[in-house]
Amino acid sequence: MPDSRSINRSMFWRIERRLLSANRGRVLVILLALGAGAAVTAALLNLQVDAKRRLTTDFRSFGANALILPKDSTSTAPQTLPEATISSIPLRLEGFRVAAASSLYLVATVSSSHSGSPLAVVVVGARPRLPMTTVDLTDARPSPPAESGDVESACAVGIGIAKRLRIEGGEQLILKNQDRQEACRAFGIAQTGGPEDNQVIVGLKTAQSLASLPGRISLIQLSIPGTPQQIQNYIATLQQKLPDLDVRPIRQFTEGEARIYNRISGVLNATVAVILILTALCVMAAMTNIAMERKNDVALMKAIGGAARRVLRLFLIEATLLGFAGGLLGAAVGLFLSIWLGKAVFGVAAQPRFIVYPVSVALTVLVAILGAFPLRRLVAIRPAVIFRGGE
Repeated sequence: MPDSRSINRSMFWRIERRLLSANRGRVLVILLALGAGAAVTAALLNLQVDAKRRLTTDFRSFGANALILPKDSTSTAPQTLPEATISSIPLRLEGFRVAAASSLYLVATVSSSHSGSPLAVVVVGARPRLPMTTVDLTDARPSPPAESGDVESACAVGIGIAKRLRIEGGEQLILKNQDRQEACRAFGIAQTGGPEDNQVIVGLKTAQSLASLPGRISLIQLSIPGTPQQIQNYIATLQQKLPDLDVRPIRQFTEGEARIYNRISGVLNATVAVILILTALCVMAAMTNIAMERKNDVALMKAIGGAARRVLRLFLIEATLLGFAGGLLGAAVGLFLSIWLGKAVFGVAAQPRFIVYPVSVALTVLVAILGAFPLRRLVAIRPAVIFRGGE
């Protein structure tokens, strides 16, 4: 004879199928509500995760977020540090690459064939040749030389200096500092909206020769990827490794990044919470109607010996299956929706982050179970009262 457990299990799922097919209209409404909630939840969560990934990688393109300086760099006399210091900096951080650039600052005069008297300017020697800032090279006539021996003779001129001296791209400039003189060719005009607009940017060797400081630099700029906490940990490690130097974050940059992400995260989390609450209310309203229609069925189950716990389990599993089905479909739609939202809101299409998918499905199942709360009223039904026509 068949095992009683298998018979009970077969009967359980037969009743479950009947429950799902008995109210197809309301079940479809519940599925649509859960699917819509899952789609919006997945889209917003994906935007949040994608924003965090982009801030830890793409945000680095805006420039350096940490500096390495001589300890007494605040004194009136200019201080320098050995150029070889950059070789002791670890350039890997949890899978990301840390970018480093050496710079030497000095004051010199610059003149060209179009200018009258020489103009005193700040000259920045950098390696890489341009510092890690967003530089828009306009009016770039020739490209910077590709040969390693000619790179030092190329320079970029800030837009403010170029206007005052009427410098054009490709023009030769003369830089003088006391009795030392260097020539460079302006391959472009730098326009950043920052201090670079009033600087001349040259190769590091050119600046060292002009300042008579071979092998010396003023500072090292670091572009550190990762979250604000990872950046702080990396800086703390550098401070221990380089105790004779001043390693400091550019706080307005790193703190600004943290504030941007916290605001984005807060808005998206609040929106997700509101969407889930509204979805739960929609499911609860539909479940209330279903509970009113199933009183006779539940009374019959209990009259023939069905335990209240088993009756409640039937409806909880029904809600779980609806939540799982709605979550699977809605979360898949939401991932594609986030691509469009990212492009429409942020101007960049969001990348699907598949960790969001199971989270969205789990949240949808939870909302479906919470929305089934009105079905608990069915457990308290007394069959005799129902069959006599009472409530």
